[in-house]
Order: sequence, then C-alpha cells, then structure tokens
Amino acid sequence: MVDAPVLIAGGAGFIGSNLVDSLLAKGYAVRILDDLSTGKRSNLALDNPKVELIEGNVADAALVKRAMAGCSAVVHLAAVASVQASVDDPVSTHQSNFVGTLNVCEAMREAGVKRVVFASSAAVYGNNGEGESIVEDTPKAPLTPYASDKLASEYYLDFYRREHGLEPVVFRFFNVYGPRQDPSSPYSGVISIFSERAEKGLPITIFGDGLQTRDFIYVGDLVRILIQAVEAPQAEEGAINVGLNQATSLKQMLDALGEVVGELPAITYGPARAGDIRHSRADNSRLLQRFTLGETTPMNVGLARLLGR
Repeated sequence: MVDAPVLIAGGAGFIGSNLVDSLLAKGYAVRILDDLSTGKRSNLALDNPKVELIEGNVADAALVKRAMAGCSAVVHLAAVASVQASVDDPVSTHQSNFVGTLNVCEAMREAGVKRVVFASSAAVYGNNGEGESIVEDTPKAPLTPYASDKLASEYYLDFYRREHGLEPVVFRFFNVYGPRQDPSSPYSGVISIFSERAEKGLPITIFGDGLQTRDFIYVGDLVRILIQAVEAPQAEEGAINVGLNQATSLKQMLDALGEVVGELPAITYGPARAGDIRHSRADNSRLLQRFTLGETTPMNVGLARLLGR
C-alpha cells in the first residue's frame, strides 16, 4: 500500500474513526486532523505507528497546509454537523463548514494533492423531493447555514477541479448510523439516541406519528464506499447521493431495535417538530454506477453492533 498517508479531516469522529480503522486494516498510513470538539482520542489507535494525530481545526489555514504535506489523498469529514448550531451561530460554524473546505482546497493545490473525498449532505435539497426518491439533479434549497455551507463547498470543489485539476468526489450523505455515534451530542442521529435509551430502559419519545421515513446506511457500508473513492483511478464529475434507496420509518427502526434489546421501554409521542422533513430517501443510481455497494448491513445487525452485541 502507498507509504504516503491519507489525510482524514475529522478522523477522530464517528465516521472518520471507522474509516481510519478500515484504512489501517488495508495497510494505509493515516494522518488525522481533528480539533476533538466532538471526536475522541479513544476512537483512535494512537499506539499504531501508522497513525498520526494533529490536533486543530480546518479553519486554521496554516495548520491545514502542515497536515497536507506529503499526503496522497484527503477525506474531508470535518464539520460542525449540528444544524441547530449553524442556526444559532452561523459565523462560527461557517469557519469550519465552509472556510475549512476552502483551506483544504488551497492546501491541496499548493501541495500537489489531487484526490479529495468530501462529505456533503442531503440537507442541500431542503424540502425538495420530499416523498420521492431524491436524485442528484433535484433543485437545491438549503434551509440552514449548515446546508448552505455544504452546497457552497461543493461549488468551490468544482471550481478547484476545473481551475487547478483537483479530483473531488462529493458524497451527499443521508442518514448514517453505527458504533461511536455519540448519543449525547446535540446533533446525534435518532438511531443512536433511541438505542441508548432502549438499552438503559429509559422511555423513548417520538416527535410525530413515527411514520416519517429516513434512508439509513450503516457506517461500515459507507466506509467501503469512501475507500473506493480514495482508490478510484479517476473521479467523475457530479455529486453522489449515499443511501440505500430504502425508506425506513421510525416505527420500523424501533421494531428492529426491539429485536436486539429484547423489549423496548415505554414509547410516547409528541408533536412533530417544526421544519422536520417527513420523508427522505436517496436515489442511489449514480452511486451504484460508479462504486460497488456490495451486501449491505441489515438494520438489526447494525443496531447490534452499535450496542456492542
């Protein structure tokens, strides 16, 4: 495997640390840039000589340049992923969520690094395509600073592709779940929150009728795609939805969770949250054309792994 490390911005977090483990298993060296605001040292095998952690934020241009030196490729996962935080403090979150991407692009240009895999979000679609299988050409309608920063990052990555020869692979993540997803974080996915409460026997509250649907993908299945994107001989133009094209309701997810824990605690229903999208499902035709998804992880298996069972 290549000796030059793969730089993973946000590599101590939920998705990033799972990616680190898989890259190490394939023989890669990894360099991680993470400010540990949500990522954890305990997620990383820091005793492995092929792992290097640089503590800091992608908003620090000089630090990003130092981290980029000598790398073979970049996976840019770093972001303040809290939609609410971006609403409350758009200026601060913009530094990580957009300026950080610009810093990555500039550092790549200067270092001569070409391949960057970027974590965008289904949030760029806003409410457009709701109730349908969302295709990549669905009109963009970002409703929050977080979504706006992700979409702007996509445009800048395309500029650097055209002007400076970067090779961006832009993935629009739908709902990712799995081990190391922190249920205590303010923006954690509903799966990790429900799973923790079920394991502790605490009551679960569903906002709405529980029939709202999401397209859930297990983090291990996502990581396989990310590694393929790092290794692909060429990067084709155009963002790519990452999901299974499967609509799973919250009630169905709770049924699967019940299979894992044996018995669910009391479930109560509250009013639907204002602005919540009722149905979200990825058309993943482009993903299947460009990458090999392989056999995906059934939800009950993924939930068992999340709970360490």
